[in-house]
Amino acid sequence: MQELTEWNSFYVIVGSSAGALIGLQFVVLTLISERTRLRAPEATDAFATPSVVHFAIVLVLSAVLSAPWRGVAGVSVFAGLVGVAGIVYTLIVARRLRSQKVYRPVFEDWLFHVLLPLIAYAIVALSTYIVTQNTRRALFFLGAATLLFLFVGIHNAWDSVTYAVLVHEPGSHES
Repeated sequence: MQELTEWNSFYVIVGSSAGALIGLQFVVLTLISERTRLRAPEATDAFATPSVVHFAIVLVLSAVLSAPWRGVAGVSVFAGLVGVAGIVYTLIVARRLRSQKVYRPVFEDWLFHVLLPLIAYAIVALSTYIVTQNTRRALFFLGAATLLFLFVGIHNAWDSVTYAVLVHEPGSHES
């Protein structure tokens, strides 16, 4: 399919970036865990896990959209499933943000952990419909959503790491 072939280098770059960032996040979290004790698993579920999920979505979308498809039907169905599942997952993350007691989320947290991912997943789901009207436009929507996932993941990973490094529990001692 010519339209997907034109996007190949975009998804190679974006997918490779997401894969590298997943690995880097695991390395950083491992180093931080040796430095400070884990504060609460519910905070990890609310703040750190979604970053890995966003990077994984970028990696999976990049792989699927780089595959040699003969038509858009398979890509369309996959995008619809990812979009709907992602919307559900984002609502779960919102519930986790609200219920965890380690940190009181501010507007920026709601923006980057709920609103922007919800928009990105909605774009992915919407591309399933758009592809029936205009394949080229649908691919731009998927590309934009993929970049949004990547940037949200980078922001959230940076926020989690800087919080873990710079904010210490009262009474904790560094060795």
